[in-house]
Amino acid sequence: MILLPRAVYSPLDMLGGIVQLGARVLYFMVRDVTGYWRSVRDEMYETLRVSWFPITLAVFSFGLMVGILALNFTTLLGANNRYGQYFFVGNVREFTPWINSMVVAGIVGAAMCADLGARKVREELDALAVLGVDGVRELVVPRIVSMTLLTPLIMCVSVFIGVQCALVSSVTYGDVPAGEYLATVYANLTVVEIVVAFLKSTIIGFVIGVVCSYLGLTASGGAAGVGRAVNQAVVISFALVFVVDLLINLIALGLYPEMQTVR
Repeated sequence: MILLPRAVYSPLDMLGGIVQLGARVLYFMVRDVTGYWRSVRDEMYETLRVSWFPITLAVFSFGLMVGILALNFTTLLGANNRYGQYFFVGNVREFTPWINSMVVAGIVGAAMCADLGARKVREELDALAVLGVDGVRELVVPRIVSMTLLTPLIMCVSVFIGVQCALVSSVTYGDVPAGEYLATVYANLTVVEIVVAFLKSTIIGFVIGVVCSYLGLTASGGAAGVGRAVNQAVVISFALVFVVDLLINLIALGLYPEMQTVR
């Protein structure tokens, strides 16, 4: 019998629990698709209510900042007329999915983990189990489904906001005609780019929901333990966002080499 150190065993145990919870959620999403859509609607509304303003503000502010920095770079190269294509590709592939994921994990995921953790330490989940109610089916699945569906929808709105921010910065700061900027943007607005970004945001939303739900369901130690679980959930979600983003980008670029060429 080999005894693993706690520093090695704990992450592996957590990873196994997250994978098992994700598999259970997928099972309910595929095999048992009735009875929770009203809760999904309510969760989507609550998610949108608490996250639309932070996401809009973050995308708008960072879009202007990144747009001005990119214009400075293209000005040095004497290629301001090509600014739109580079900004759009960077915005769709990296910036918008990342900023959306940070806000969703930091606001919605933290609230989800805190709620489930509070229910856990108050033994409400044990009471549901005694009554024969599956806590994952009733409490976790609607939250994860709502986050999985709403994250890519918010991403689409954020892409539009980012394109408008870049248009403002290019016209006012870079003296690039709006028509020339939009022409380069539309030339790179391909189905593959949109589908990959949409799929990436969907997977990221699911991963954030599973991680935050698992750490909420396994919280212990009273209010302090719930606080530690929330902090851990947000940090792990941030790390997994980068991992998912990297893997999907590598797979997409390998399957569609034309994505490596700007138009």
